Parts: sequence; structure tokens; C-alpha cells
Amino acid sequence: MKFIQTLYLAAAISVLPVVNVCAQTSNGFFMHTVTKGQSLYSIASMYNVTIDEIIQLNPESKERIKAGEALKIPQKANNGQPTYHTIQSGETLYQLTVRYGVTAQDICRANPGLSAKNFRVGQVVAIPAQKVENEQPVQQQANVKSQNPVQANANKEPLKPNCRDMHKVQRKETVYSISKLYGITEEELIAANPELRKQKLKKGKFLCIPYAKAPASHNNVTKSTQTPVSNVELFRQNQKESKKYASIKVAVMLPFMTDGTGNKDEQGRMVEYYEGFLMAVDSLKKQGVSVDVYTYDIGNTKASLAQLLENKTELKGMDFIFGPAYTDQVKLMADYAEQNKIRLVVPFTSKSDVVFNNPYVFQINTPQSYLFSEVYEHYLRKFPNAHVVFLDVETGDNDKADFIAGLKEELKNKQITFKELKGAAITPEGMKTVVDSLRENVLIPTSGKNISLIKILPQLIITSREHPNYDMKLFGYPEWQTYTYDHLSSFFELDTYFYSSFYTNNLFPEAVKFTSAYRKWYSKDMANTYPKYGMLGFDTAYFFLKALSQYGSDMEENMNRTMVNPIQTGFKFERVNNWGGFINRKVFFVRFTKNYELIKLDFE
Repeated sequence: MKFIQTLYLAAAISVLPVVNVCAQTSNGFFMHTVTKGQSLYSIASMYNVTIDEIIQLNPESKERIKAGEALKIPQKANNGQPTYHTIQSGETLYQLTVRYGVTAQDICRANPGLSAKNFRVGQVVAIPAQKVENEQPVQQQANVKSQNPVQANANKEPLKPNCRDMHKVQRKETVYSISKLYGITEEELIAANPELRKQKLKKGKFLCIPYAKAPASHNNVTKSTQTPVSNVELFRQNQKESKKYASIKVAVMLPFMTDGTGNKDEQGRMVEYYEGFLMAVDSLKKQGVSVDVYTYDIGNTKASLAQLLENKTELKGMDFIFGPAYTDQVKLMADYAEQNKIRLVVPFTSKSDVVFNNPYVFQINTPQSYLFSEVYEHYLRKFPNAHVVFLDVETGDNDKADFIAGLKEELKNKQITFKELKGAAITPEGMKTVVDSLRENVLIPTSGKNISLIKILPQLIITSREHPNYDMKLFGYPEWQTYTYDHLSSFFELDTYFYSSFYTNNLFPEAVKFTSAYRKWYSKDMANTYPKYGMLGFDTAYFFLKALSQYGSDMEENMNRTMVNPIQTGFKFERVNNWGGFINRKVFFVRFTKNYELIKLDFE
């Protein structure tokens, strides 16, 4: 089966998280308030700075950061990159256009997640670099630099109320020259700075530049400074035109390894994902949605992907790209998608940082810090008053250290008690010393490995049987799905929970139906992996293609309204900031009850 050839399959087939940032308070940095799920890595990626630069300004952050904490973030020199601005009380989009000398359209394009509804105090906005329409000699630019009223200035005085800008007085400037520079009258400038009636103008002094009472006409004043315009009107004027798709063009770009290189198991997973993808396309075809699928084998290197992107000109016309599989290929693919305004679904890796600055990226697998924050929130909703016991079998494997450290911090913040039991002490006698006989107890191993379960489960079963009055529950990790058949009876007896962003029960009606259909389509069963790649391919294709067919170019604003019933993968997408892409924050709890019921808990 040659996947490298193009397949033409024609078938008649967001609550923006607020990035809370306090007002810019000093030359060279602004204050960022940490929100749920953010880590130093994600914050650094978001603002194009390094973790070390953040730690240098915030030494205490080296140990930990927590939601609600304010961090100083260095404001980098422009160099063609965005400047980050914090919306202050009373500030409007119009004022930003005046302050930075860019159009409302430029700001809206640079911040696709920004709207009149969420333009509020504390949000950070990416201000694109000014466009230079007429290039001037370097010396001439230097001479006029201090006279540009709309140039982004890293040394600018914080904006005062009722001022559209703050101007730093340069040598030889006068009240007359400054008022002309900003298209206002001398009287207006003096009224905004009454000290000018008694004091001489001094170099280095900051002046409040008021809004003009009448339309200005000076050549240096941008069109946006003529008459103040409300946020609602400016956003309405710059709203993108809605577009519906008669037919959707989608490229599946994965390492199918048709040249014989690569791992066979890995190749099998890519093929299975693609097979599930085609089944989703067929399901949508029956609903009247038309999709053209183009399929490419991109190999397993950046070089092989780069060559394909250069030679396959039809890719520029895609509406969606699904892929790649390898982390080191994601940046190259994401840059291509942004350049050509193509939505990119990254179905596998969670270790790429492109989502923090690329509005076209949709990341299926949640970055670890965001995933953990969702789990902590759901845990505290499900077990708000439970006593926690951490079980450390001391295998030398520290695979859940970050998760456990974060959970302990959350428990401390909520004043919820917990105890620890280690190694040889994990026995029925040892359990008696840490379990609270009057409260609900949640037992959490500090490792997700099977060897830990093998050592812990017999001791917990004995404890449960010897002390039936103990209210005990076992809580664990996504990889426990792999060990379910080995420990199924113990899971039921211990009232076990585990969290995961993907899960299906083979007895669920949708799973039974899909498994049967897959077997008929391909005369084989899906590989016994977690997740099942055939289901993953079906879920991702069906969700995104359904959303685009239903909402067109307004898909991003309506994704979470898309009515789908995923077989295995949950979807809850949120933008990481106003200028970045989307991450999937969906998390389930799966419960094995003492009554031998298997329940998938959805917290939405």
C-alpha cells in the first residue's frame, strides 16, 4: 500500500483563558500573573524569553510558581518582534492604536483571540512591530526618531488616565512643536499639563498627550488618532469575514515509512491512525460533508519534511493539516502552516512549544503542567475533604514526582491533610497507622509503573478485608489502562480511580460499533495499545472536520459547541493566550466501583 502517492478522496462528507498581567510598572519588564496550568517553560515560550531571564528577575520562581503569583517578565527590544502590552483601566483598542502607531486591523490580526467581549483590564496584547512604509537613510531616521509620536518606546512613562500617550521631551522641543507633532492645539497640551503655565519645558520631562477635541490633520498622525472609536465599533470594523466551506481540503502528513525504514510497530500505529481517519471522512460523507484528503509520507527527519513542503505546491491550498508525529518536525510544519494560514492539528506529541505563539496550531495532547492542573481541579471537586495517603514503594523510579509535588501543594493550599507510607512499611499494620478510620481515604501511589501495583495491591486488599469499616479508594494514572486485565478484580475491590485524557471501554456501545466497523473495513483488529490509534484517528478527524463544516471560518469561536460523541478522545480546547494556538484540556476520571461497574466521569 503506497501512502506516499496523493490520495484524492472526494466525499459529498472557546472560552479564552485570560492571561492576567498587571500594568507595566517599570522600564524593561512587565508583571505577569500566573494562571492555572502555566509553568516557567510555558510562560517563557509565550513571551519569547528564557527561563533563566525570568528567574533572574524572580529568584523565588526557581523553586516553584503558583496560580495568582505575579512574575516580572523582561520586555525585549522590538527587533521586528511583538511588544507586549497590558490593558489598563479605562484603556481602549483605539488608544492602543494611537500609543503604538499601528492600526486596529494590525492588532486584531496579531491577536486572533482578542474581541470586544474579552478586551478587559489585566489581559496582555501582542502589539506587532510598526511597518516602515518609506525607508529613510539611517542618519535621517536617527534625526527624526525622537519626533515620532507613535513609536513604541521601551522607556515610556506609564500611561496616565485621560492621556492617549506620554511624550518624553527632547532637546530644543517646544510646546508648539510637540502640539503640532500630535495634531493637538497648544491650549489642549497645556490644559493636560497645567504645570507648563509656570514651568519651562525641560528635556526628559514626560508630558500627557490628550485626545484631540477636533480631527487632526498633521501628516505624522496616524488615521486612527483622528476620532476616538469604541471597542465594539473597532472590533466590528476589523472582524474577519465569515466563510463557509463547500468542500474541505485536508492533508494527512505522517511518517508512514513506505521506504522500509523505521520501526514496524510505529509504522503500524501511523497506518492505523490513518485508517480511522478515513472512517471518519466516510461518516461525514453520509451527512453531506465533502472532504478531499491528500496523504503524504513525510519520513522521520526534518530534511524529508522540508523537501516535501518545498515540492508539493498543492499543500498551500489546504484547509487543514494533520501531523506530524515527531517533535523535531513540528516547528517546521507549524511555520509552514502559519505562513500559508492553514490550521494544523498536532495529534501526538505534547512536548512542542509552537502552540504558545502560533494561532493556527491545535495540540491534542495536553502539555504536562496544564494536564496536571486539570487533574488537581477535578480531584478536589471529587474528593474535597478526603484524607490522602501517598504510597511510595521506593523502587527508585521517580516517574510521578512532578505530579505528586503539585498535588501536595494543592492539598496544603486547601488545608487537606495527608500522610506518607514508604517501602516495607506498606503493610496492613502500616496502613493502620496512616488511615483515618472516620474519613474517606484516598490512596495514591507515587509511581505509575506496574511493578508498584504488583507490590502494593496485595497489601491493600488484605487491609480492606481485615478492616471493612475503612473507607478507602485507590487513585492512579493513565497507564493503568495497560494493566487493567492484570489487576481488574483488585481495581474493583479497592474502588479504584485513574485520570486520563483518553479512555474507552470496549463494552461501550460506540466502541463496539466502531470496532466492528473497523474489522469490516480492514479485515483485522486494532492493535492492543493505549490509546487505540484507529479510534484516535477517527475522533480527531471527525471533530475538526465536523466543526469546520458546521462553523466555517468561525470554527475557532465555536469549537466547543460542536456536537460530537468521541469514542476515545475528549476535546475541550482553549487558547493559550490572545496570539497563540489551542491546547486540549479535557480530562476524564475512570472509576471501578465495588459493585463491578465501570464509570467514565466527565466533569464538564
